[in-house]
Amino acid sequence: MKAVVVGAGIAGLVVARQLGLAGWDVEVLEKSGAPRPDGYMLDFFGPGVEAAERIGLYPRLAAVAYHVEAAEYVDATGRPTSSLNYDQFARLAGGKVLSLLRPDMERAALAALDDVPSGRVRVLYGAPVSRLWSDEDGVRVAVGGSPDVTVAADVLVGADGIHSAVRARVFGPEEGYLRPLGMRAAAFIVTDPALNARFRNRFILTDSIDRMAGLYSLRSDEVAAFMVYRDATGAPGHQRSWNPRERLRREFAGLGDAVDRLLNLCPEHPYDDIVAQIVMPGWQRGRTVLVGDACGAVSLLAGQGGSLAIAGSALLGDILGPVASPERISSALTEFERRWRPMVEEAQAAGRRTASSFLPANRTQRLLRRWIIRASRLPGIDRLVARQIVGRIAK
Repeated sequence: MKAVVVGAGIAGLVVARQLGLAGWDVEVLEKSGAPRPDGYMLDFFGPGVEAAERIGLYPRLAAVAYHVEAAEYVDATGRPTSSLNYDQFARLAGGKVLSLLRPDMERAALAALDDVPSGRVRVLYGAPVSRLWSDEDGVRVAVGGSPDVTVAADVLVGADGIHSAVRARVFGPEEGYLRPLGMRAAAFIVTDPALNARFRNRFILTDSIDRMAGLYSLRSDEVAAFMVYRDATGAPGHQRSWNPRERLRREFAGLGDAVDRLLNLCPEHPYDDIVAQIVMPGWQRGRTVLVGDACGAVSLLAGQGGSLAIAGSALLGDILGPVASPERISSALTEFERRWRPMVEEAQAAGRRTASSFLPANRTQRLLRRWIIRASRLPGIDRLVARQIVGRIAK
């Protein structure tokens, strides 16, 4: 049996590994020329932890995790206004929380392909999909180039993210499934030894209205920036007349010296995209299935995208891996969706709750957030706050 996986992100690499371990031949097609070097920090907890432990990926993730002591909100002068203790959050989120940079997660998943017998999984970078279609023998994927190279397989897995090309070609235009949450998010990494030393082991978040800048120290002398701001239209092309770097400098001016230094060092083309979810009535059609953000993006504000990518891909591997004949593929994909959809929908609900309060719209809402975070140290209140963030995980 053979699979084509489009997308060499976390979800695509994990499902490729699991199918390869089950004896499938797998081609992974990634349009980027190499693994992406930039990305944001995320908290890895919940279903992905259990799945990573079960499939043997957890040690690789733990090896690249960062130690975070607190998430600290500060005003424009750098004075702390409130903070969230990370040990407490980890306890309420099930006992295990890893702070991971998204590119590090991808590199760990890529390295884990070494567990698969040689030749089973092949990852091709710089391989954009130009066409795809189905026939009586399975699926066909044409890889862009001159001339096109066509790859034949028994099943196609679309793991190419929130702006999935596979989804657009098989299920229809993105507009039918994209649910903007009224914000944009940007992320980039800079080198600044002084800032790195100043904020080590802490997430620093600006206690600001309608926008929030976050930073955290990485290994060596690097600092990662994460910025969220209002985007009333939610349209992917909104404000594209501005250079992304200049747009961020305009939006985040006046939030303090640390943010100003980050903006001065910002690369010309940082990651900058809408904050949104993908909501679909069905994830599989024929021998094509979507996984990860391609079918169920929860939004990066939910904090569970990496966890769900690993857990969902591991489950798809569990169900599809034992399939030994093409006739059983469709029923296996249906079973995957039946079992995984409830978890995704719960995480999306948590993401919408988080989005509604993530950026205070006025001083009253900002003050309320401060009080809630400060009260999270109290027994009982801590569990309510955690449930707001992580959903059912906090019992």
